[in-house]
Amino acid sequence: MRSRVAVPGKRFTLLSIWDTRGWRAKDLRGAMETCRTPEKTKRIEEAIETLESLKESKVVIASHQGRVGNNEYTGMNKHAEVLEKLMGRKIKYVEDTIGEAAQNAIKNLEDGEILLLDNLRLCAEENYEFTPENAAKTIMVSRLSKLFDLCVLDSFPSAHRSHPSIVGFAQVLPACAGRIVEREVRNLDTIMTVAKAPHVIILGGSKVPDRLEAIKLLIQNGRADHVLLTGLIANVFMRAQARIKSPLGIKREDEVVAKAHSLIGEYPDVFATPVDVAIDKDGQRVEMDVREIEKEDKIFDLGPKTIEYYSKLISGAGTVFISGPAGFFEKENFKYGTTQMLTAVANSMATTIVSGGHLTTALKQQGLADKINHISTAGGALVLYLTGEKLPMMKALEDAAEKYRSK
Repeated sequence: MRSRVAVPGKRFTLLSIWDTRGWRAKDLRGAMETCRTPEKTKRIEEAIETLESLKESKVVIASHQGRVGNNEYTGMNKHAEVLEKLMGRKIKYVEDTIGEAAQNAIKNLEDGEILLLDNLRLCAEENYEFTPENAAKTIMVSRLSKLFDLCVLDSFPSAHRSHPSIVGFAQVLPACAGRIVEREVRNLDTIMTVAKAPHVIILGGSKVPDRLEAIKLLIQNGRADHVLLTGLIANVFMRAQARIKSPLGIKREDEVVAKAHSLIGEYPDVFATPVDVAIDKDGQRVEMDVREIEKEDKIFDLGPKTIEYYSKLISGAGTVFISGPAGFFEKENFKYGTTQMLTAVANSMATTIVSGGHLTTALKQQGLADKINHISTAGGALVLYLTGEKLPMMKALEDAAEKYRSK
């Protein structure tokens, strides 16, 4: 993988950075108004190192957040304002992605200037995954690639997606990794060379289909001796075990429950599910055995017996990987499971990896970050990387290195 980003001379550089999934426009407004760098803007802050390496180039930043129509989607104007305050320099912004306004703004850049395009999701192609060859033929890549000399890929949280901005430009332009991707991969490779069994995987969060695919690969590749389930994915497995009798009301429920049931049957000694939970009763935290769950109960957190059970497994681990909160940790009454899981991980003697923006925020709030071997804002990309699968972004970088090595 080519990883150097110090670019000789003055060149047009397309920089694909940060993926602020799960953030809202008001999070960025708050950061801008206070001139601080809260965890909600961490990925933007991290990008500055790569931008400084390209300070003599004409740099165009291409990024995305959410999808059109959902509550995470927002334009990138606030991102530009936050980056401007963090860097203490002017960041140009254009309310366009691949149209005439964007192309003219790119062409009019001067040496050392930075331009941020609007949310790439405005371009329909960026909402779908393509083979690298087909991604290179998209309108986005066809229109923009002719304006650049180099593509720098620096969004590791998106490395498992085959979107045009991730794999398309690297097919037609010299490409290299940015500082964030370079450091992430180096650290992970170092950690995994010393990782030892038993491997304990703690999975939470809400992206169940992605997690189910990764779980099987982790087990098959010797990266998961115990899988401790929390959050929505725990509910799916408990539904598969008939411990939750009522439908969960989630997308593709029949499909994901069937897959969970199949995994339990195939690997019966691997999975651990909650024995007690916390539900919301009129705004209060109420803990109960999973056998007492009623149809109307909404599970918001782990219960204390589950935390004790999981903590014992964590204490005997050689390597621990945790991704996704254990419940609605944003709510004061239901942060207990997440904080206790992180405390158990931090106090273990294992090699530890914490994944995802929510857990990164919680770690720092608890003052536990210094006790973790590796912390990453990436979620699904990191889970897939640990399985040993080749991430689309990494494959694109390797292909570009091979193609342009002699040029």
